Amino acid sequence: MKSLVLSLFSIFLFLTITGSTPPSGPGKPGDTILVFSKTKGFRHKSIPDGKLALLKLGKQNGIRVDTTEDASVFTSANLRQYKTLVFLSTSGEVFDEEQKKAFQEYIRKGGGFVGIHGATTTEYNWPWYNQLIGAYFDGHPKPQNASIDVWNRDHPASRVLPARWNRFDEWYNYKSIQPGLTVIATVDESSYTGGKHGRIHPFAWYHEFDGGRSFYTGGGHTPESYSEPLFMQHVQEGILWAMKRRK
Repeated sequence: MKSLVLSLFSIFLFLTITGSTPPSGPGKPGDTILVFSKTKGFRHKSIPDGKLALLKLGKQNGIRVDTTEDASVFTSANLRQYKTLVFLSTSGEVFDEEQKKAFQEYIRKGGGFVGIHGATTTEYNWPWYNQLIGAYFDGHPKPQNASIDVWNRDHPASRVLPARWNRFDEWYNYKSIQPGLTVIATVDESSYTGGKHGRIHPFAWYHEFDGGRSFYTGGGHTPESYSEPLFMQHVQEGILWAMKRRK
């Protein structure tokens, strides 16, 4: 009993100090992802819910999931173990120069990247990150209901969705949108107020970049998003594609 109490205390101490969670399970050799949620700007209250949902997703798919808010894990040696990096509503300037180099090397060696919601509010002064994620955040109206049109069925993250997807979220406007993105879903600006893109208002997209794969979804502002089956299927398929488990 004493050893069990000590073990539980050790886990609590680890979480308190590092802001990380232990791996979700054994998974398969090589099938490990890193969920990164460091913030140096706005912090979404949905981050804890997102972490729990991604840990659950990992268990369901035989994937080991590590979570952290410590950018020092971005070294070439450490990132080598991960099939995909998931940026869960990160914000601000979160990396130093050595960490940036390790991140770039990881992508250039074929690594996967998934950005969720606030990930586009990250590293505004790093052009390579802008190219990787595809766009930067440029404001939003208040959270509200809107309709998403799923135009492109060629990607697994769109094939799981209805052609017209109605949901509640915070709908980002974007700037510095990069060429070469394949947009798979757009927000219908006639279904809500505050959009600034017109008919083609991107919501989710993907591309292959600098040797790796990159997927982004604009959803995920609210804690409730991470218990929403369709949204989590959408995220799951984006992750599996970035891991190269999906074509």
